[in-house]
Amino acid sequence: MGVSIALVIGSLFAGFPVFWMLSSSFKANSEIFQFPPRIITENFSFDAYTTILCDPVKVRFFVNSYVVSLSVTALTLIVAIFAAYGFSRYEFRGKRALSMIIVTVQAVPPITLLIPFFGLMVTLKLYNTYQGLILTYMVFTLPYAIIMLTGYFNTLPKELDEAVKVDGAGALTALWRILVPIAIPGIVSVGIYTFMIAWNEYLFALTLTRTDDMRTVPIGIQLLMGQHSYEWNEMMAMSILGCIPVLILFLFFQRYFIGGLTAGSVKS
Repeated sequence: MGVSIALVIGSLFAGFPVFWMLSSSFKANSEIFQFPPRIITENFSFDAYTTILCDPVKVRFFVNSYVVSLSVTALTLIVAIFAAYGFSRYEFRGKRALSMIIVTVQAVPPITLLIPFFGLMVTLKLYNTYQGLILTYMVFTLPYAIIMLTGYFNTLPKELDEAVKVDGAGALTALWRILVPIAIPGIVSVGIYTFMIAWNEYLFALTLTRTDDMRTVPIGIQLLMGQHSYEWNEMMAMSILGCIPVLILFLFFQRYFIGGLTAGSVKS
């Protein structure tokens, strides 16, 4: 009973800010600061959502986020699957050193690389481009993806791909026809994590983009904070719209997510 009560209290504590954000998105700015505050507004208004969805600049923020996040997710998964397969199934010179480098990169605080990445992107003429953001995000998503998928592939018996090779198939055939379908839970969990990192990232998106036609949703929310006034209802509405893609991913793939994380964390 005590555990159930604690879980209910914890859920309310975690869920109330999201509920308040949703409620505020349907209020006028003046009503948000009304005292005593109204948890549920009596005058529902979709003005904040209409303003956002009818503004080409704000819609562009969402388009940019989708392009960057989906590209980072797809490229990270492709590279990580090949790398993890190599680490899991083959012994090669420098394998241990390369593994340590990957773990070290994962441990480096991203903020320490902000200025070097800015200089690098300017030098490579990738500043304020999709390619610059995508490559930058992959530096931070690939180590985790490789580590998790290597752990997942380690749980799969080597006899699976050896049986395919006996029939004359190559390593790539064994990987894509046998191991990848079995490893779907791990791949999905890594994909969701990667998408979330790219979708929610703020600091590098702010630093490596200059114009509104390249900015992403987190920067779009920040731009609603003016020098003398904040459009709180629009900020809340854009935040709600920004949560929807991640929620959809969890709803559709939640059955894979926990199993994928658990299996990927086990090293055989």
